[in-house]
Amino acid sequence: MSGKPKVAFFDFTSCEGCQLTVVDALQTHLGLLDLIEIVEFREAMSERSDEYQIAFVEGSCTRASDEERLRKIRKQAGVVVALGACAHLGGVNAMKNRWPVEEVQTYVYGENGKEYYESYEARPLSAVIDVDVAIPGCPIDRLEFVHIVQQLLQGCKPKLPDYSLCVECKLSENACLNKLGKPCLGPITRAGCHALCTTYGDGCEGCRGFAPEANLDYMRQILEEQQLPAEAIDAKFTMFNAYALQEMGGDAPLSGNGTNGSSRRRSRKQNWPRSTFASPEEV
Repeated sequence: MSGKPKVAFFDFTSCEGCQLTVVDALQTHLGLLDLIEIVEFREAMSERSDEYQIAFVEGSCTRASDEERLRKIRKQAGVVVALGACAHLGGVNAMKNRWPVEEVQTYVYGENGKEYYESYEARPLSAVIDVDVAIPGCPIDRLEFVHIVQQLLQGCKPKLPDYSLCVECKLSENACLNKLGKPCLGPITRAGCHALCTTYGDGCEGCRGFAPEANLDYMRQILEEQQLPAEAIDAKFTMFNAYALQEMGGDAPLSGNGTNGSSRRRSRKQNWPRSTFASPEEV
Protein backbone atom coordinates (compact mmCIF):
# COMPACT_ATOMS: atom_id res chain seq x y z
CA MET A 1 0.00 0.00 0.00
CA SER A 2 1.78 3.14 -1.21
CA GLY A 3 1.76 6.60 0.39
CA LYS A 4 0.36 7.40 3.81
CA PRO A 5 -3.06 5.76 3.91
CA LYS A 6 -5.99 7.40 5.61
CA VAL A 7 -7.53 5.26 8.32
CA ALA A 8 -10.96 5.53 9.97
CA PHE A 9 -12.45 3.74 12.97
CA PHE A 10 -16.18 3.08 13.28
CA ASP A 11 -18.35 1.53 15.96
CA PHE A 12 -21.64 -0.32 15.90
CA THR A 13 -23.16 -2.37 18.75
CA SER A 14 -20.26 -3.00 21.12
CA CYS A 15 -18.62 -1.93 24.37
CA GLU A 16 -15.90 -0.11 22.39
CA GLY A 17 -13.24 -1.96 24.38
CA CYS A 18 -11.42 -2.93 21.19
CA GLN A 19 -11.06 0.72 20.20
CA LEU A 20 -9.70 1.52 23.66
CA THR A 21 -7.17 -1.27 23.11
CA VAL A 22 -6.16 0.46 19.87
CA VAL A 23 -5.62 3.70 21.81
CA ASP A 24 -3.38 1.79 24.24
CA ALA A 25 -1.47 0.23 21.35
CA LEU A 26 -0.84 3.60 19.71
CA GLN A 27 0.63 4.94 22.95
CA THR A 28 3.29 2.24 22.97
CA HIS A 29 3.79 2.07 19.19
CA LEU A 30 3.95 5.74 18.25
CA GLY A 31 5.77 4.85 15.03
CA LEU A 32 2.45 3.72 13.53
CA LEU A 33 1.26 7.32 13.57
CA ASP A 34 4.12 8.20 11.24
CA LEU A 35 2.86 5.63 8.73
CA ILE A 36 -0.89 6.27 8.73
CA GLU A 37 -3.21 9.26 8.95
CA ILE A 38 -6.19 8.69 11.23
CA VAL A 39 -9.06 10.76 9.87
CA GLU A 40 -11.92 9.49 12.07
CA PHE A 41 -11.80 7.89 15.50
CA ARG A 42 -14.56 8.91 17.90
CA GLU A 43 -12.73 7.51 20.93
CA ALA A 44 -9.70 9.73 20.32
CA MET A 45 -10.62 12.74 18.16
CA SER A 46 -13.54 14.96 17.18
CA GLU A 47 -12.59 15.48 13.50
CA ARG A 48 -14.28 13.35 10.85
CA SER A 49 -13.66 12.67 7.18
CA ASP A 50 -15.36 10.72 4.41
CA GLU A 51 -12.02 10.04 2.73
CA TYR A 52 -10.25 6.93 3.97
CA GLN A 53 -8.67 3.81 2.52
CA ILE A 54 -8.75 1.50 5.54
CA ALA A 55 -11.78 1.14 7.82
CA PHE A 56 -11.60 -0.59 11.19
CA VAL A 57 -15.11 -1.44 12.34
CA GLU A 58 -15.99 -2.55 15.86
CA GLY A 59 -19.37 -3.97 16.81
CA SER A 60 -22.05 -6.21 15.39
CA CYS A 61 -24.95 -5.32 13.13
CA THR A 62 -28.07 -5.35 15.31
CA ARG A 63 -30.47 -3.04 13.48
CA ALA A 64 -31.74 -2.89 9.93
CA SER A 65 -30.65 0.75 9.77
CA ASP A 66 -27.04 -0.34 10.44
CA GLU A 67 -26.84 -1.98 7.04
CA GLU A 68 -26.90 1.23 4.98
CA ARG A 69 -24.09 2.72 7.06
CA LEU A 70 -22.04 -0.47 6.74
CA ARG A 71 -22.46 -0.56 2.99
CA LYS A 72 -21.38 3.09 2.76
CA ILE A 73 -18.21 2.25 4.69
CA ARG A 74 -17.59 -0.74 2.45
CA LYS A 75 -18.04 1.35 -0.70
CA GLN A 76 -15.52 3.94 0.46
CA ALA A 77 -12.84 1.73 2.00
CA GLY A 78 -10.35 -0.29 0.03
CA VAL A 79 -9.85 -2.51 3.08
CA VAL A 80 -12.42 -3.27 5.79
CA VAL A 81 -11.20 -4.81 9.03
CA ALA A 82 -13.60 -6.41 11.53
CA LEU A 83 -12.26 -5.28 14.89
CA GLY A 84 -12.96 -7.70 17.72
CA ALA A 85 -15.38 -10.50 18.51
CA CYS A 86 -18.61 -8.53 17.96
CA ALA A 87 -17.62 -7.47 14.45
CA HIS A 88 -15.95 -10.78 13.67
CA LEU A 89 -18.47 -13.25 15.18
CA GLY A 90 -21.52 -11.32 16.30
CA GLY A 91 -20.04 -11.70 19.79
CA VAL A 92 -21.96 -11.57 23.02
CA ASN A 93 -24.65 -9.52 21.28
CA ALA A 94 -25.69 -12.59 19.31
CA MET A 95 -26.77 -14.36 22.50
CA LYS A 96 -30.06 -12.51 22.11
CA ASN A 97 -30.68 -14.55 18.95
CA ARG A 98 -31.70 -17.43 21.21
CA TRP A 99 -35.03 -15.72 21.88
CA PRO A 100 -37.57 -13.88 19.72
CA VAL A 101 -36.39 -10.31 19.15
CA GLU A 102 -39.66 -8.83 20.41
CA GLU A 103 -39.29 -10.71 23.70
CA VAL A 104 -35.76 -9.38 24.18
CA GLN A 105 -36.81 -5.80 23.37
CA THR A 106 -39.58 -5.95 25.96
CA TYR A 107 -37.35 -7.52 28.61
CA VAL A 108 -34.52 -5.00 28.18
CA TYR A 109 -36.42 -1.79 27.37
CA GLY A 110 -39.78 -2.34 28.98
CA GLU A 111 -43.31 -2.90 27.75
CA ASN A 112 -42.98 -0.46 24.84
CA GLY A 113 -39.42 -1.40 23.97
CA LYS A 114 -40.19 -2.82 20.58
CA GLU A 115 -41.88 0.43 19.59
CA TYR A 116 -39.08 2.76 20.65
CA TYR A 117 -35.91 0.74 20.09
CA GLU A 118 -35.10 -0.79 16.73
CA SER A 119 -33.54 -4.23 16.81
CA TYR A 120 -33.14 -7.49 14.94
CA GLU A 121 -30.94 -10.57 15.23
CA ALA A 122 -27.31 -9.65 15.88
CA ARG A 123 -24.95 -10.51 13.04
CA PRO A 124 -21.24 -10.15 12.30
CA LEU A 125 -20.13 -7.65 9.66
CA SER A 126 -19.51 -10.45 7.17
CA ALA A 127 -23.23 -11.23 7.13
CA VAL A 128 -23.86 -7.81 5.58
CA ILE A 129 -20.71 -6.79 3.69
CA ASP A 130 -17.48 -8.33 2.46
CA VAL A 131 -14.78 -8.17 5.14
CA ASP A 132 -11.13 -8.29 4.11
CA VAL A 133 -9.50 -8.94 7.48
CA ALA A 134 -10.67 -9.90 10.96
CA ILE A 135 -8.88 -9.23 14.23
CA PRO A 136 -10.48 -11.61 16.75
CA GLY A 137 -10.81 -11.32 20.50
CA CYS A 138 -12.73 -9.65 23.29
CA PRO A 139 -10.97 -7.33 23.43
CA ILE A 140 -8.45 -7.63 20.62
CA ASP A 141 -4.79 -8.31 21.39
CA ARG A 142 -2.99 -5.01 20.88
CA LEU A 143 0.19 -6.62 19.58
CA GLU A 144 -1.85 -8.56 17.03
CA PHE A 145 -3.45 -5.27 15.99
CA VAL A 146 -0.04 -3.67 15.47
CA HIS A 147 1.21 -6.71 13.53
CA ILE A 148 -1.83 -6.75 11.24
CA VAL A 149 -1.57 -3.01 10.54
CA GLN A 150 2.08 -3.51 9.61
CA GLN A 151 1.13 -6.32 7.24
CA LEU A 152 -1.57 -4.21 5.59
CA LEU A 153 0.87 -1.35 5.06
CA GLN A 154 3.25 -3.80 3.40
CA GLY A 155 0.51 -4.92 1.04
CA CYS A 156 0.24 -8.36 2.65
CA LYS A 157 -2.99 -10.22 3.47
CA PRO A 158 -2.85 -11.02 7.19
CA LYS A 159 -3.46 -14.63 8.16
CA LEU A 160 -4.88 -15.76 11.47
CA PRO A 161 -3.53 -18.86 13.24
CA ASP A 162 -5.22 -22.01 11.93
CA TYR A 163 -4.62 -24.07 15.07
CA SER A 164 -6.26 -24.21 18.48
CA LEU A 165 -5.38 -22.37 21.65
CA CYS A 166 -4.03 -25.60 23.13
CA VAL A 167 -0.85 -25.11 21.08
CA GLU A 168 -0.14 -21.79 22.78
CA CYS A 169 -0.98 -23.27 26.17
CA LYS A 170 1.60 -26.01 25.66
CA LEU A 171 4.19 -23.45 24.50
CA SER A 172 3.49 -21.52 27.71
CA GLU A 173 3.92 -24.77 29.68
CA ASN A 174 0.44 -24.46 31.18
CA ALA A 175 -1.31 -27.41 32.75
CA CYS A 176 -4.51 -28.36 30.90
CA LEU A 177 -7.39 -26.75 32.76
CA ASN A 178 -9.85 -29.36 31.51
CA LYS A 179 -7.65 -32.02 33.11
CA LEU A 180 -7.83 -30.01 36.33
CA GLY A 181 -11.62 -29.90 36.21
CA LYS A 182 -11.82 -26.28 35.04
CA PRO A 183 -13.99 -25.97 31.91
CA CYS A 184 -12.00 -24.52 29.01
CA LEU A 185 -12.89 -24.11 25.33
CA GLY A 186 -9.24 -23.96 24.31
CA PRO A 187 -9.36 -27.18 22.23
CA ILE A 188 -11.88 -25.64 19.81
CA THR A 189 -10.83 -21.98 19.91
CA ARG A 190 -8.56 -20.25 17.41
CA ALA A 191 -5.15 -19.38 18.83
CA GLY A 192 -3.51 -15.96 18.71
CA CYS A 193 -4.10 -14.50 22.19
CA HIS A 194 -0.94 -16.06 23.64
CA ALA A 195 -3.09 -18.11 26.02
CA LEU A 196 -3.69 -15.05 28.18
CA CYS A 197 -6.74 -16.23 30.12
CA THR A 198 -5.59 -19.82 30.58
CA THR A 199 -2.14 -18.73 31.76
CA TYR A 200 -3.87 -16.96 34.63
CA GLY A 201 -6.04 -19.98 35.39
CA ASP A 202 -9.26 -18.93 33.67
CA GLY A 203 -10.81 -21.27 31.14
CA CYS A 204 -11.01 -20.04 27.55
CA GLU A 205 -14.48 -18.75 26.62
CA GLY A 206 -14.01 -18.85 22.85
CA CYS A 207 -13.85 -15.12 22.07
CA ARG A 208 -11.58 -15.70 19.06
CA GLY A 209 -14.05 -18.03 17.37
CA PHE A 210 -13.77 -21.69 16.48
CA ALA A 211 -10.50 -23.01 15.13
CA PRO A 212 -10.69 -24.57 11.65
CA GLU A 213 -11.79 -28.21 11.86
CA ALA A 214 -12.60 -27.86 15.57
CA ASN A 215 -14.25 -31.00 16.95
CA LEU A 216 -17.26 -29.43 18.65
CA ASP A 217 -18.90 -32.74 19.51
CA TYR A 218 -15.84 -33.99 21.35
CA MET A 219 -15.51 -30.66 23.16
CA ARG A 220 -19.02 -31.12 24.46
CA GLN A 221 -18.14 -34.62 25.61
CA ILE A 222 -15.15 -33.25 27.54
CA LEU A 223 -17.38 -30.76 29.34
CA GLU A 224 -19.99 -33.41 30.06
CA GLU A 225 -17.29 -35.53 31.72
CA GLN A 226 -16.75 -32.59 34.09
CA GLN A 227 -20.40 -32.95 35.18
CA LEU A 228 -21.49 -29.65 33.65
CA PRO A 229 -25.26 -29.46 33.10
CA ALA A 230 -26.41 -29.36 29.49
CA GLU A 231 -27.64 -25.77 29.87
CA ALA A 232 -24.26 -24.64 31.23
CA ILE A 233 -22.47 -26.22 28.27
CA ASP A 234 -24.88 -24.55 25.85
CA ALA A 235 -24.20 -21.22 27.55
CA LYS A 236 -20.44 -21.64 27.17
CA PHE A 237 -20.73 -22.56 23.51
CA THR A 238 -22.97 -19.58 22.75
CA MET A 239 -21.30 -16.84 24.79
CA PHE A 240 -19.33 -15.61 21.78
CA ASN A 241 -20.29 -18.04 19.04
CA ALA A 242 -24.08 -18.01 19.09
CA TYR A 243 -24.29 -16.73 15.51
CA ALA A 244 -21.91 -19.39 14.15
CA LEU A 245 -23.89 -22.12 15.92
CA GLN A 246 -27.15 -20.64 14.66
CA GLU A 247 -25.79 -20.89 11.12
CA MET A 248 -24.94 -24.55 11.74
CA GLY A 249 -28.58 -25.26 12.54
CA GLY A 250 -29.06 -28.98 13.15
CA ASP A 251 -25.30 -29.52 13.20
CA ALA A 252 -24.78 -27.26 16.21
CA PRO A 253 -23.50 -29.17 19.26
CA LEU A 254 -26.29 -27.93 21.51
CA SER A 255 -28.44 -30.02 23.81
CA GLY A 256 -31.64 -29.22 21.91
CA ASN A 257 -30.14 -31.01 18.91
CA GLY A 258 -29.32 -34.20 20.77
CA THR A 259 -26.02 -35.32 22.29
CA ASN A 260 -24.86 -37.61 19.53
CA GLY A 261 -23.25 -35.78 16.61
CA SER A 262 -24.41 -38.34 14.06
CA SER A 263 -28.04 -37.77 15.01
CA ARG A 264 -27.75 -34.06 14.32
CA ARG A 265 -26.84 -34.16 10.64
CA ARG A 266 -29.86 -32.28 9.38
CA SER A 267 -30.07 -29.49 6.87
CA ARG A 268 -28.33 -26.21 7.63
CA LYS A 269 -30.20 -23.62 9.73
CA GLN A 270 -32.93 -26.07 10.74
CA ASN A 271 -33.95 -26.64 14.35
CA TRP A 272 -32.03 -23.80 15.99
CA PRO A 273 -32.88 -24.93 19.54
CA ARG A 274 -34.32 -21.83 21.14
CA SER A 275 -36.24 -24.04 23.56
CA THR A 276 -32.94 -25.29 24.94
CA PHE A 277 -32.43 -22.03 26.77
CA ALA A 278 -34.16 -20.31 29.63
CA SER A 279 -36.26 -17.25 28.98
CA PRO A 280 -34.54 -13.86 29.52
CA GLU A 281 -36.26 -13.54 32.91
CA GLU A 282 -34.62 -16.79 34.07
CA VAL A 283 -31.07 -15.86 33.07
